[in-house]
Amino acid sequence: MEILIAVLVLGFLGLLFGVGLAIASKKLAVQVDPKLEELQHLLPGSNCGACGNPGCFGFAESLLSGKSSADGCRVCSEEVKAKIARLMGLTLEKQTKKIATLHCNGGLKVKDKYLYNGVNDCVAANLVLGGQKACVFACLGFGTCQKACPFGAISMSDEGLPVVDKVKCRSCNKCVLACPKKLFSLVSVSNSVYVACSSHDSGRDVKAVCPVGCIACKLCEKACKFDAIQVIDNLAVIDYHKCTSCKECVKVCPAQTIRIRE
Repeated sequence: MEILIAVLVLGFLGLLFGVGLAIASKKLAVQVDPKLEELQHLLPGSNCGACGNPGCFGFAESLLSGKSSADGCRVCSEEVKAKIARLMGLTLEKQTKKIATLHCNGGLKVKDKYLYNGVNDCVAANLVLGGQKACVFACLGFGTCQKACPFGAISMSDEGLPVVDKVKCRSCNKCVLACPKKLFSLVSVSNSVYVACSSHDSGRDVKAVCPVGCIACKLCEKACKFDAIQVIDNLAVIDYHKCTSCKECVKVCPAQTIRIRE
């Protein structure tokens, strides 16, 4: 009899707690916007963080709160972005794709000022007297940008330089932020000409350490008919609002510093 009473009491308590939990789950349930689930279904789920949010769920929440735009996801195709815009009742402005562009062409051609034998990481190497390269603006070649790219768009060449695959690149800006020398920028795919150097040293100092660096000769400046390139602080700078990619500057550059993106 005592065992039976104990079983009945426990059964009653279990039933009571179950009903209580069921009622509490209904009363305390958090209302979820049905659009949130639809957005999560549309988003790629890569959680790369390139949109500036903590993963795809964070981006979906940011969209619902109006803090992000429909084209904020770097991974989504234009078709998916259009679907997101329609779901949110927004207008999607068509944007020209941008490609991560490396402003250095030195690599193994740049002299080393000492033998670095530390961690194979550009950030770590840069902490030691600005890196092992004699040019303080040069790519250190340890592939930190390659590791930072969530899309496998960067590989390291035999010359010790990052090579960007323009098909895989999603202009997520990860390499721009990862490079301690600030050698990457995002350039529109319609602009094929770029300056493969970031040095602000004098032409004489550049030639002493790198055969392909900008020597500030201003031949490019004189050759451009559109006033799209100026030598500022010993470095050729392209104004892409004026540049027509006529390639005249490429033809006259004696160090082949101004290049055409392949």
